[in-house]
Amino acid sequence: MVKIGVAGAYGAFGLKHLDALDVIPEAEVVAVFGPNESKINALASERNIAQACTHYETFLEQDIDAVILSTPTQLHCTQSVQAMQAGKHTFAEIPMADSLADAEEMVAVHEQSGVVGMVGHVRRFNPSHQWIKQRIDAGEFNIQQMDAQTYFFRRTNTNAKGEPRSWTDHLLWHHACHTIDLFLYQTGEIPSEVMGLQGPAHPELGIAMDMTIGLKTPSGKLCTLSLSFNNDGPFGSFFRYIGDSGTYLARYDDLFDGNENPIDLSQVAVSSNGIELIDREFIAAIQENREPNSSFAQGLAAMKVMQLLEDQMGALKV
Repeated sequence: MVKIGVAGAYGAFGLKHLDALDVIPEAEVVAVFGPNESKINALASERNIAQACTHYETFLEQDIDAVILSTPTQLHCTQSVQAMQAGKHTFAEIPMADSLADAEEMVAVHEQSGVVGMVGHVRRFNPSHQWIKQRIDAGEFNIQQMDAQTYFFRRTNTNAKGEPRSWTDHLLWHHACHTIDLFLYQTGEIPSEVMGLQGPAHPELGIAMDMTIGLKTPSGKLCTLSLSFNNDGPFGSFFRYIGDSGTYLARYDDLFDGNENPIDLSQVAVSSNGIELIDREFIAAIQENREPNSSFAQGLAAMKVMQLLEDQMGALKV
């Protein structure tokens, strides 16, 4: 049994991790952390979790083997370093940091720590993308272009639950990170050419609300990514894989062919929930004392690409 502590537990993704861990027999959530005392106490009571903490240092002092960080992006580096130095296996939600320098620090501390360090690149684990990866690895499918759309309607500082957010989300350092890592993972290549364009800054949020990114690998595979916080319509990330033997549309844990016919994913993994699958990998890596898929070290390549894009665009950050 791996004893888990979840930080940022009452946020949108903290709750998703709690739900996922609840169905994994090898995991037990024994502590949660959040700065709002009434919220974290209510959550611990509702979920029958032993310890509720409002201070991160106190949280790390609990009898836990590992932490899952669903906290604001700007805290990921500091909190991950603290957790690893305290001997806790550490899972940081995507992005692992909002700068290459912080990501490199996390990797350096991890290499010294001897614990499992993992970043939440859930696209690697969504059954839809796993199905594609299996066909690539079997030599049955070769990507020619990945076309991705990441769309939200977020003109105020709110989270996925529609609640006020204490920090500001970012199209490049969060949402583009999903697709950039996925493209590198699926192609097995590092882009040799990168291009980014961003729209005007929001007058209050201070970030670009629209962005276009293009990537090209040495072998000629393309990634075209459109991102917006201005899209008034269905939100989320949607992927079109155009390859040499077919076209596929991936929508989170669901997959369709190019003509919208559903593809059976029931045999891909033990669950159809990507969050559960990534949490299972974290726990298995701890139990087996091995590097997980989506380790901190593996996540560094996408961070390097994003730093190149920020340097090229002068990407607006708060």
